Amino acid sequence: MITLFRKEISSFFSSLIGYIVMTVFLLINGLFLWVFPLEFNILDFGYASIENLFMLAPIVFLFLIPAITMRLFADEKKGGTIEILLTQPLTDFEIILAKYFAGLVLVLFSLLPTLIYFFSVYQLGLPPGNIDTGGMWGSYIGLLFLGASFVAIGLFSSSITDNQIVSFIIAIFLCGFLYIGFEFIYSLDLFGNIDLFIKSLGINAHYTSMSRGVIDTRDIIYFLSVIALFIIFTKFSLASRKW
Repeated sequence: MITLFRKEISSFFSSLIGYIVMTVFLLINGLFLWVFPLEFNILDFGYASIENLFMLAPIVFLFLIPAITMRLFADEKKGGTIEILLTQPLTDFEIILAKYFAGLVLVLFSLLPTLIYFFSVYQLGLPPGNIDTGGMWGSYIGLLFLGASFVAIGLFSSSITDNQIVSFIIAIFLCGFLYIGFEFIYSLDLFGNIDLFIKSLGINAHYTSMSRGVIDTRDIIYFLSVIALFIIFTKFSLASRKW
C-alpha cells in the first residue's frame, strides 16, 4: 500500500499535474485576495482577516480537486493496467486508500503555502497580531475536511469510467450538489419542518459551522461519513468488475 501511495505521489509531480494544481490554486486565490478590487480583496476589507480565503477556496476546490482525482482510476482503466493492479497482493480497500491519501496529500500541499496569507495579515493588523487565530485554524480544519470529502467523491467518479473528462464532469456535479445543492433545496422552503434537516445534509452547512472556529463533533462525524460513504461506493465500483 505504501509503495502504491508513493507511486501515485511521484506520478502527480513527474507529470506536472501536482505543480500545476498547486500553482493554479495559489494564483487564483492570490489574485482575488490581493490584486483584483473585488469583494474578496483583503486590503480593501478593512479588517485583519483572511476569512475571504475560506469563502473562495471551496469554489476553487470544486474544479481543481476533480482535476486531481479524474485520472486515479480512469487512467488505469484506459491504459489497461487496472487488471494488473487488482491482481497485486493488495486488497481493494488498500488500493483505494493509497490513491485516496495520495490525492489528499496533494490538497494538503496546496493549502500549506496559503499560511503566507495568514502571516501577511497577521503583520498588517493594528497592532500586529490582531487577528482571530482560533477562527482561522477552525476554518483551515474545515477546509481540509471539505477537500478530503471532494477527494473521496472524485475518486469514486474516476472509478466508474475510463474517460478522464467524464470523471471530471461527474465529480464536479457531485461535489457541487453536495456543497450547495441542499442549500438550494432548503431555500425553496418546500418541506416545512424538515427543511433544516435537508440543509444539514449539505457540506456547506457543516463547513460554515467549522469556519466559525468551533470544532463540533457532529461536523467531524458528518465529513468522515461522507468520506467513508464514497470510499465504500468506490469499493463496490471496483468489485463490480469481478461480477
